[in-house]
Amino acid sequence: MRTNIELDDRLVREAMDLTGETTKRGVVALALDELVQRRQRRSLSELFGKVQFAEGYDYKALRTGER
Repeated sequence: MRTNIELDDRLVREAMDLTGETTKRGVVALALDELVQRRQRRSLSELFGKVQFAEGYDYKALRTGER
């Protein structure tokens, strides 16, 4: 999707230096991707301690292929 936005030149340059991206488009795409991934991980971490497993469920056995 195309859009026009004003970006802080200092932040864009710093982001490009940190990431090695050579274009504004590349650094914005990377920033959006990292933002989405971070928020998704945070959503998963909020489930910690709230998931109830079935009695007898052995996740370790599933990792080794045993059942």
